[in-house]
Amino acid sequence: MTTATRTSGLRRTTVVLAALAIYVGVLGLFTLSLGTLLDGAGGAGAGLFGGRVAIVELDGIILDVDDLVRELRAYRETPAVRAVVIRINSPGGVVAPTQELHEALKRLRAAGKPVVASLGAVAASGGYYTAVAADRIYASPGSLTGSIGVIMQLANVEGLMKKVGVEYIVVKAGQFKDVGSFARPMTPEERRVLQTLLDDVHAQFIDAVAAGRKLDRDQVVRFADGRVFSGAQAKALRLVDALGGLEDAVDAAATLAGLPRPPRTVGPRRRFSLVDFMRNQLGLGGLEGLKPRLPVFKTPLYLMD
Repeated sequence: MTTATRTSGLRRTTVVLAALAIYVGVLGLFTLSLGTLLDGAGGAGAGLFGGRVAIVELDGIILDVDDLVRELRAYRETPAVRAVVIRINSPGGVVAPTQELHEALKRLRAAGKPVVASLGAVAASGGYYTAVAADRIYASPGSLTGSIGVIMQLANVEGLMKKVGVEYIVVKAGQFKDVGSFARPMTPEERRVLQTLLDDVHAQFIDAVAAGRKLDRDQVVRFADGRVFSGAQAKALRLVDALGGLEDAVDAAATLAGLPRPPRTVGPRRRFSLVDFMRNQLGLGGLEGLKPRLPVFKTPLYLMD
């Protein structure tokens, strides 16, 4: 056999193998796509591929929820995802992002996908505001939750500024434009304006709890004074549905979606953080100070524990 013959045979073998690989790849993609379509329609493919329960995480202070809202929207549009569990470990946060996340969960439910909230160590104030958008809420007996209230914290450093010889000058148009200034005491009129604002947002919080938990509003008002409850206390007040951990919440979501238990799950998306990576890998606990902090003075409204 000549060298040319061997080379020609090798080429033919390579072409055949490449064509076979392409064929297998196309067949795999077609099978996967068909399975996803059947899953979304609840058809015959559901037994083979199965629907899934997606798990998302709300961790830490609620400041920016854009990524989480996009994640929820993606699951809302994914046929294979039949239900969502939101795992909450948060003491609360800024009002508007909290309400945006609350609405994103309600849109999931409106799309026919059950939502179950699983409360971790702390799911208070804005964390609980988020949870009441779910179909069901699970909490451990020792979870800290509730804290139905609104807070605005402002500093007055006028005395300190005078001691160091600093004069703070404000030029404004509008009586309340510098309300909450840290360079002077608050006037009674300014306190009245801010109290009216907080009362309005507090009423929104109460309304959300009453609607989400199907409770009489007057009943919610009686304990909507900012106090924190344990998971066991919250269950007695019907603020949560059942006591249990994340696994129980996932099983409950599967039951609501008509899936077998335990269901297949889509794990929470992990977002890379250089600060967290360095702290975890190198033991640099001091880097905690590099994380974003709440502003000291001109603060927005917070639903915080």
